[in-house]
Amino acid sequence: MKSMWTLISKALCRITGRAAGAQTLSEAPRVVVSRSFADVTPQATFDIKRCDLHLLEDGPPVTAQLTREQGLQYYRTMQTIRRMELKADQLYKQKIIRGFCHLYDGQEACAAGIEAAIRPSDHLITAYRAHGYTYTRGVPVREILAELTGRRGGVAKGKGGSMHMYAPHFYGGNGIVGAQGQLFEAFNMAALWKLPCIFVCENNKYGMGTSVERAAASTDYYKRGDFIPGLRVDGMDVLCVREAVRFAADHCRSGKGPMVMELQTYRYHGHSMSDPGVSYRTREEIQEVRSKSDPISLLKERMLAHNMATADEFKEMDLAIREEVEEATQFATSDPEPPLDDLCHHIFCGDAPLAVRGTHRWSELQSLS
Repeated sequence: MKSMWTLISKALCRITGRAAGAQTLSEAPRVVVSRSFADVTPQATFDIKRCDLHLLEDGPPVTAQLTREQGLQYYRTMQTIRRMELKADQLYKQKIIRGFCHLYDGQEACAAGIEAAIRPSDHLITAYRAHGYTYTRGVPVREILAELTGRRGGVAKGKGGSMHMYAPHFYGGNGIVGAQGQLFEAFNMAALWKLPCIFVCENNKYGMGTSVERAAASTDYYKRGDFIPGLRVDGMDVLCVREAVRFAADHCRSGKGPMVMELQTYRYHGHSMSDPGVSYRTREEIQEVRSKSDPISLLKERMLAHNMATADEFKEMDLAIREEVEEATQFATSDPEPPLDDLCHHIFCGDAPLAVRGTHRWSELQSLS
């Protein structure tokens, strides 16, 4: 988890104007208006959407408590992911990022809500579209962007790219999508052994250019575990995700076995950078989701409506996030690329080096742990 975002209020000065016969500007009285955090709501309770249940008598609560510090932290996390992904989109179009690149903007409440509900020591495994999780697991923006640009300072030393990012207790983006047979085998073993495992489907409504309604006879993915309890959750609400994952984690930790979760969310970009994302859906549909269900706007509006923060605070935070992403971009575009000698390094961990066959002109290289 990131450190709490701290904001210091600034005094606002208003100087009276000079009318005919009035005092000069230097002599004019000054009125200083300062705002104390004493009149800010420190904590509030919000209604959240009820989850759909499968094989469960009771589900997560329909209310969620939020402190001011938590709200600012969640906002900063989601807004940082959003700005980072928009910058990745820009760098890809400039051909600075190459290869595969799957962006996460629109789905930020999933990563932020999950991280808010689990422990740093819990293990998290995901497939591609993993930039957001890489950030919530503690990797700085500069290391994520540097990985995307293939630089030595990247989280995987510039050799993994968008689909291969890792951190402690985070087995990050993987290019392999789980086939249905493998998925159900995992369900079966987890249920037999009552493993403390939460299976999460981030249902962003579309596959690679195909809507879920056209691809699946049943879109109730939270029921796909069959004999495993399931939850269908509003994945655009960070509080709803947090409460649902807390519920699922408590279920697993108590020895009751696994749980399947479907987070209903939405991706703003296409499936990957080669997909414009508007051939199988309309721009009007995307804009409607942005205007009505955006996870960042939803949290911001809640906090403003309950006097938990000010518009100026959010503006200051947005500015700081933009500066952080710009500084990270400078690093990601100026850091050196990894040397050729590193090609066969870091293949194994803790094992003795061995010769790598079939590498042609690099055949003299050896892998190093």
